[in-house]
Amino acid sequence: MNGAAVGTPQLAAVLTVAVPTFRRPREVARAVAAVRAQLGDVVPRYVSRAEVLVVDNDPAGSARGAVEALMEAVPTPGDRPGSTRYVVEPRPGVAAVRNRALEEAKDSDLLVFIDDDETPEPSWLESLLGLRASTGCQAVAGPVVPDYEVEPDAWVVAGEFFVRRTWPTGTVRPVAASNCLLLDLRFVREEGLVFDEAFGATGGEDTLFTRQLTDCGGVIRWCDEARVRDHVPASRLDHQWILRRQRSHAATGVRVALARAGTGLHAGIRGRALLGGALRVGAGGLRMAVGLLPGQLQHAAKGARLVARGQGMVGASLGRRTHEEYGRS
Repeated sequence: MNGAAVGTPQLAAVLTVAVPTFRRPREVARAVAAVRAQLGDVVPRYVSRAEVLVVDNDPAGSARGAVEALMEAVPTPGDRPGSTRYVVEPRPGVAAVRNRALEEAKDSDLLVFIDDDETPEPSWLESLLGLRASTGCQAVAGPVVPDYEVEPDAWVVAGEFFVRRTWPTGTVRPVAASNCLLLDLRFVREEGLVFDEAFGATGGEDTLFTRQLTDCGGVIRWCDEARVRDHVPASRLDHQWILRRQRSHAATGVRVALARAGTGLHAGIRGRALLGGALRVGAGGLRMAVGLLPGQLQHAAKGARLVARGQGMVGASLGRRTHEEYGRS
């Protein structure tokens, strides 16, 4: 199937907006309420029916009460009975949760993912669906903007650790994150795409999934108007947590490259990652040294970031265990 061809989407499409969650009942309730408020903007303009699906990865169902309270509340504009569902996925890991969303959306044509610690800005859902309708692409991704619980310190700001790249609307992207992502489920099913559960505890399952989507001929387009706000708690502004995450993300990038490549190519990928990682550690160390001078905080922060990413690449190239950001505790 040639996913690059622009088609005419069926206006009778059914939409599922999935909100994966794990032990964040207050946060997921906020996210679900904000998504529900936008359903009326897209039904029936872009889809005939829409639902919000909460997939709770806590076997104890810790978010059930908060979600059911919303389900019992006065419907928001465009809401209707049955348009919010709650299920528990007991298998651990974010990839299992996303695969459960694919299974639960078996009668839907479109699936949108948003994280439980995010809130969509106005017109988020309408923007995602509008770009998909006008281009016929197989996926649409949008920007995630940090919303800090407390003001980050100067080192965090200088390092731009929570600043994500953006592109003009319509830009074709080779990969996307799943915290603000629309998928054409008909294409996903035709190509047999699922999230690799080997990445369930570490993350990176979305990177591999969207890489595979484009490998199959699917097109991912960027929609700069489809913005969500990522609520960053004070605990995530800790320097050690930030650098640990940088190491983890870099290591996961190497693991994704290995997963996409044939076994015969693994030695080359590991060798390049080892060399590239070592060079980053060296360059980052030099930049950190410059950062010791007065007024050079940006060099100190970005040097530390480069060192951490290099360490992650080296560790992954040597097969060391990756930090399990989404592991249960």
